[in-house]
Amino acid sequence: MKYTLRQAEVFLATAHHENITQAADSLAMSQSAASSALKELEQQFDIQLFDRVGKRLKINELGRVLRPQVAALLEQANGLELAFSQHADIGPLKIGATLTIGNYLAVQAIAHFIEEHPEAKIDLDVENTAEITRKVCNFDLDIGLIEGELRHPDLQVTPWLEDELVTFCAPDHPLARRQKRQLNDRDLREATWILRETGSGTRQNFDRAMHGLIPDLQVLLELQHTEAIKRAVEAKLGIACLSRIALEDAFKRGSLVPLEVPHRDFHRHFYIIQHRQKYRSAGIDLWLEHCETIATQVNQVAS
Repeated sequence: MKYTLRQAEVFLATAHHENITQAADSLAMSQSAASSALKELEQQFDIQLFDRVGKRLKINELGRVLRPQVAALLEQANGLELAFSQHADIGPLKIGATLTIGNYLAVQAIAHFIEEHPEAKIDLDVENTAEITRKVCNFDLDIGLIEGELRHPDLQVTPWLEDELVTFCAPDHPLARRQKRQLNDRDLREATWILRETGSGTRQNFDRAMHGLIPDLQVLLELQHTEAIKRAVEAKLGIACLSRIALEDAFKRGSLVPLEVPHRDFHRHFYIIQHRQKYRSAGIDLWLEHCETIATQVNQVAS
């Protein structure tokens, strides 16, 4: 065999960091050792995996083609090492979740998973849909739990849970005094809105539901965090639209009230995303089974 697993690790780390010094630090190597390993790998096969631009190493087309195979190889090697050690059958899992899922569903799901598998070690990364998608594509995450609809040739996208967005306001907002709190398109155009940022799944679904009105909406603020949006609405800065699961407690307390928009479809799905070439370790399979169990339980409650 002309290459070593260490060379493969250096290649992946360099592809991630685009800097050989940072790649070396992430692998607890010296910069010279990492640079030599990458150089030897390229020389052994008479190839170039990166374009060198100043101090940055930008992965080229050949590197992008080989990256998924190298990532899968190292995943298999790590799984084999765990099997040999016989200390654990679940390796570390890197789970990504969008903000609504991460803040209101993922932590509880992880807690239940660890109760069943105490040896599991899980890292949770909470970002918006665009960022979670990017990290799954780059093999920085094993699994992504996202809110936005997605089509990507490298990703397997599986519907997970049903959800809906709810428009809401402060209890003393003028729209809260409307009969049945129902809004028409004129109300939606005249309202002041506090929205999630572009790139989030919530914003993507909101824009889809509000098709034909987007250019006319009066958007005061675009915020990344659901709690910040809720506080802004409570302060009567405007109305907003978020996942029902993020609003249930506030509705029960009466600090926020739902508004009805019956002529607009705010239903959506949460999705599980995986890279098609990602090696399916025992831990990943168990996590996916756990997600299926959660979906079954939610459907039973809903029915």
